Amino acid sequence: MGTKIPESVLVVIHTPALQVLVLERADHPGFWQSVTGSKDVADEPLEETCRREVLEETGIDAARYRLCDWKLTNRYEIYQHWRHRYPDGVTHNTEYVFGLLVPEVLDVALAPREHLGYAWLDWREAAERCFSWSNVEAIRQLPARVRACEAGPADGAEEPDA
Repeated sequence: MGTKIPESVLVVIHTPALQVLVLERADHPGFWQSVTGSKDVADEPLEETCRREVLEETGIDAARYRLCDWKLTNRYEIYQHWRHRYPDGVTHNTEYVFGLLVPEVLDVALAPREHLGYAWLDWREAAERCFSWSNVEAIRQLPARVRACEAGPADGAEEPDA
């Protein structure tokens, strides 16, 4: 059995106009998603997991933009064919949802072993394209979540360079 930690992040990367970045999985062509990834170590702060995964999967430096913890947690059963990645007996993953506000559509440098392509789509179209129920639901909540994040402080984000 593996050693993967059953705690992950889902990062909905979006513009002020609610254009959402979606990525096509390399291991399942035709399956689209937002940035996702598990903690590397148990005590890795979730914000750091977000920044690391966004950089690895897209080349975007999330530390330059507004990262917002949506305080939304999903717990789901790990697909049987992926359980070998986790310690014996682990059957569920806990996913923490974040939003990353970027000022405009950005160029993306894909990790070729993880993704085949990317698209910036209107939030409604992005939700329709995603295969994961938790990703679909997160994107559908984007308009309300953006308003809530604008009202509160960012989680460790710096203001973008002027």
